[in-house]
Parts: sequence; structure tokens; C-alpha cells
Amino acid sequence: MHRLAALDLATGEIYYRIRKRKRWREFLGLLKALRARWLRKKLYVVLDNFSPHKHPNVRAWTAAHDIELVFLPTYGSWLNWIESEFAALRYFALNGTDHRSHTEQNAAIAAYVCRRNVRAEPKTRFAPDSPIREWTENPTAA
Repeated sequence: MHRLAALDLATGEIYYRIRKRKRWREFLGLLKALRARWLRKKLYVVLDNFSPHKHPNVRAWTAAHDIELVFLPTYGSWLNWIESEFAALRYFALNGTDHRSHTEQNAAIAAYVCRRNVRAEPKTRFAPDSPIREWTENPTAA
């Protein structure tokens, strides 16, 4: 089973799907669901360099639907904020468990995501005290 997920930085909520395979078709399905959720906004999707993310059909569809795919450097998946959310999900929902079926495991994941989304907070102010913010947010500060 494979988890496909997106993190909305504006709300802090996770949107996910669990699929038996992780091919370009499943990934495109997630993108279509995200597009349906945010109809009139340009979407930026941060991704690793997994080949289904770069499939020509995915690239063509995203170009036609105002979605920009932003690829991280090779071995830079730790730069993607959702990776820390995956680590928390593994820790709180999967570690130390012995689920009897995929259905049971998926229910544990769903319960964790629901609990987490209820308490979600926007992720819009990363490193608020960083001097880099001063350089990028205030053009006269230089």
C-alpha cells in the first residue's frame, strides 16, 4: 500500500489517499483532487524526483490546469515539509503496531490524520526570527 499526500501550508492540514500502486495515474488522481479543492488558485506542488511525478501525461495535465510542479534536488527530500509529517504519522500511527490487514492499518492512518487535522495550524511563518526574512521581506533593509 502506498500513501500519496499533500500538505496545505495555509491551513496545516494533510490531504491523502492510500492506493495499491504508486504510478503516475495514482499521482495524477491526487492532483485532480487537489485541483477540485482549490479551483481558482495556482497550485505549487513540491515533489521529490520520483519518476511518476515527471511522467509526460502528468506534466501536460498540470500545465493545462495551472499547477506548477516544484522538484527538490536529488537527495533533498528532507527539504519537503511533508516529510516530517510522514515521520510523525509513522511514529504515532504505525510504529509498534501489528495490524491484521491493510484495512485496519488504513483506519489507523485515517484516525491519526483526522486527529492531526483538527489541531492543524497554518505553516506560513517558518523561522520567523531568521535574518533571511529581513532581507527578503523588507527591500529597504539592505
